[in-house]
Parts: sequence; structure tokens; C-alpha cells
Amino acid sequence: MTFNEEVNLPACLASLAWCDDIVVLDSGSTDRTVEIARLAGARVVERPYDNECNQRNFGLTGIGYRHPWLYIPDADEVTPADLRDEMLAIARDPSRPESFFRARYRNMFMGRWIRRSSLYPTWIPRLVHVDRVRFERAVHMRCMGEGPEGRLEAHFVHYSFNKGLSAWYDKHNKYSQVEAREALRSLRDGRVPWADLFAATPEARRRALKELALRLPFRPTLRFIYMYVIRRGFLDGWPGFTYCRLLATYEHMIVLKTVELERREKGLSI
Repeated sequence: MTFNEEVNLPACLASLAWCDDIVVLDSGSTDRTVEIARLAGARVVERPYDNECNQRNFGLTGIGYRHPWLYIPDADEVTPADLRDEMLAIARDPSRPESFFRARYRNMFMGRWIRRSSLYPTWIPRLVHVDRVRFERAVHMRCMGEGPEGRLEAHFVHYSFNKGLSAWYDKHNKYSQVEAREALRSLRDGRVPWADLFAATPEARRRALKELALRLPFRPTLRFIYMYVIRRGFLDGWPGFTYCRLLATYEHMIVLKTVELERREKGLSI
């Protein structure tokens, strides 16, 4: 999926040169994204973006593919050879029962893998069987499969800051608005799934921890302490310190926008 990804797309597509069916699902890019995709031999399908869930489901049901297994990287991701080989082996085996596979990533910042600061490992759906999966929920989207899920041993590489810090701030300004609405809804209607704090899967633990964190005071400070001290982000050097500060700032944006929503509902000024 792309929107104005001319900075990231060449490296992403170059790492996918082994694919014989590449589709770029574009959301109306105004830069050279579409041109770059077509020059690389990719098919381009255009659809206006409403939310990630609908966009990904359109990618599953609205486009025809040559093969049943679909690899779904973002444009700022690079696919190493070991991940390629692992996925090709799965695709060649018709007896695989899995509906999708999750993969971990190495998040890069300031030329360094910020392993601890980025809460590694985070497992994300990346290889899916087109006929066996669907995505649900516009916020905190989930991949739902008709069959078991698997995990890939190899990693992909994530360059989330390639567009620069200004682009990162712009993106997280938008994300924080969505997160604030979801936080307000959760605080009013949700509950902390205490048992999931000790669940076997990191995805369930992360969701439960997020519900708990919404109810704690001093969330931006606590997030920094958790990432930089408890998760040992200090071992990632200056890039790790900076990244932890950035995410603490993002948490502060969510807190402030949640308060803003509450005040607006009461007719109060901001």
C-alpha cells in the first residue's frame, strides 16, 4: 500500500525482484510513486484511502493474483534473502495448514537497529493466504484467519524514518487523533483484561498492557521509563534515547487530545 512513497519504494521493490507478481495499491499519490512502481514492472491499482482495514481487505478481495500466498510489506520495508527463502518454501508446500504468518522486524533509526527501544519482538502479519484471511477493525486492526497462524523465523527491515522527522511527526499527529478517540471509548466502555497480561502470546499481552496503561497517571513519563529503563533502551545508545523520547511525546499528544475531546463534548474551551 502506498501514498507518496517515492523515497521508500525503490528499495522495497528492489528487495522483491524475485516476485513474478507485484501489485502496488496506491491511494492517489502526487509524487513519482506510481511511475516508480510501473518502471519496476509492478501492477498499479488505485483506490481512495478511507482506513487501513478497508484498504487491506480490498487488497485481498478486489485484486486478482497469480498465487494463493500474498506477501504484504509496507513501502518502507526491505525483504532480506533469508525471509524470501523461508516464504518461498512455504508457498511451495500445498499441505501447509496456516492461514497467515507473522514476522518480526528490525526497526532502524539513525543508522542503527534500535532493538530494545522498539519493543522487539513485535510480530506483524506479513504472509497471508488470500482465501483464508480478513482484516477487522479500523482501529487496532486485527488479522483473522480460517486456520492456525504461523511465525516466520527471518526478519524484515523497517526504515520508518526514511521520510524524515517532519513526516514522522505529521503521521503521528494524525495517529494520535485516532488513538485519542479510541482511548476515550475504551476508558468509558472497556475494561482491563487482567488475565491477558500473562497470556502466552505477546500480541494479547500488548493489548492488555495498553488497556492498563490508559488508566495510569503520568503516561508519557511511564512510557519513557518502561521503554528506556525497564526494556533497556539505554543500550541502544543515543538513537535509543531519542526514539524513546519521541514515543513519550506521542503518548503526551494522545493524552492531551483525549482531554480535548472530553472538553469539547462538554462545550468547554480548549
